[in-house]
Amino acid sequence: MLTDPPKDSTVAVTETRLAHEVHRVATALLAEAAVHPAVPLGALAQLRNFLVVNLRHHHETEDEDLWPRIVAAAPATADALGALSEEHERLDAALDRLAAVAVSDSRPDNGAGEDVAAGRTGADEGEGDAGGEVRAALHDAAVAVRDTVHAHLAHEEPILFPALRDHVTPAEWTDFSQRVIATTPPVAGHLMVGFLDEVGTPAEVEFVLAGLPEPIRPLLPAMRRQAVDDLRILRGTGS
Repeated sequence: MLTDPPKDSTVAVTETRLAHEVHRVATALLAEAAVHPAVPLGALAQLRNFLVVNLRHHHETEDEDLWPRIVAAAPATADALGALSEEHERLDAALDRLAAVAVSDSRPDNGAGEDVAAGRTGADEGEGDAGGEVRAALHDAAVAVRDTVHAHLAHEEPILFPALRDHVTPAEWTDFSQRVIATTPPVAGHLMVGFLDEVGTPAEVEFVLAGLPEPIRPLLPAMRRQAVDDLRILRGTGS
C-alpha cells in the first residue's frame, strides 16, 4: 500500500483530478451509449443512476464542506468559489432532467455495487418505439449533463487546484476525504473503480483506493471484473 501521493502533486489534487476525469469519461459515455442499439436499457439506467448520485454528492460536499475550509484559510477565494457553487445549481437542474427520464434498472444489486443478474448483453427484447423514445430522451438529457460538467470543470480546476495546494493542509484533506467516502451513496460502486482504472495510473488508483473502508477492499477484484464487463456492454463491445 502506498503511503505517499504520486510525485509532482498533492493528495488533494491527485484525488480531485481523478474524480473529475471519472466525471468527464462517465458523462461522455452515457451520452454515447444512450443511442447505441446494442446497449441494454438496464445498463444505461445503472450508469445514469451512478452519475446522478455521484455528481450530486461531489458538488454538495464541495459546497457544504470543502469550500468553507478553503475560504476560512483564504477569504479572497470566496467570490470565485461562490461562482462555482452557482454553476453547481445549474448542474443540479440538468441532473434533475436526467434523473426524470423513465429508464428503469430491474437488475438486482448485491449491496456492493455489483450486478448479480444474468442477461445483461444485447439490447432489451421487445423494446419497440417506446424504447427508442426513452433512448432519445436519455441522450438529450445526458448530453446536457455532459456539456455542463465539462464546461464546469474547465472553470473549476484553474481555481480549485491551486487552492487545494496552497490552502488545504494534508490533515484537513484527510478529514474531508474520509467524510466523502463515508457518505457516498452505494450505487454501482464498481463503476467508480472501473473508471478510476481507466483514467489514473496504477499507482494513483492504488493510492486513492487505499482510503476505502477495510470491509470493501477484499471486494475490489470482483468489482473490477464486474466493471470491465459492464463498461464493455456500455461501449457496445460486450459479448
